[in-house]
Amino acid sequence: MPRPQRCRRICREPEYVAFHAEGGRAEEAVCLSLDEFEVLRLVDYEKLTHEQCAARMDISRTTVTEICENARHKLMESLLTGRPLQIIGGNVRICEESRRNCGCQRNCPHHKE
Repeated sequence: MPRPQRCRRICREPEYVAFHAEGGRAEEAVCLSLDEFEVLRLVDYEKLTHEQCAARMDISRTTVTEICENARHKLMESLLTGRPLQIIGGNVRICEESRRNCGCQRNCPHHKE
């Protein structure tokens, strides 16, 4: 029996949760979970290492690697096939506002300077 999934910490929910290709197919959307989105944001946009990302999200480095691979595959599936992309769900908790040193950087509502 597998271990229960650990709740993953994210900075906040994304402003935009659905994307579609102009002239794309009206098929079932590719679903990217909130934790997959957060890993892509931290690793690909914020340019953090997998280890730094893991610390921010309170998960292991190997879990970050697995999530990152799955998320990149889903993103490319949407881009290559024209299927809509939807960001929804996942076992996450939002970073608390009181955590001034939450580690979040750009786009964090708690880290305004």
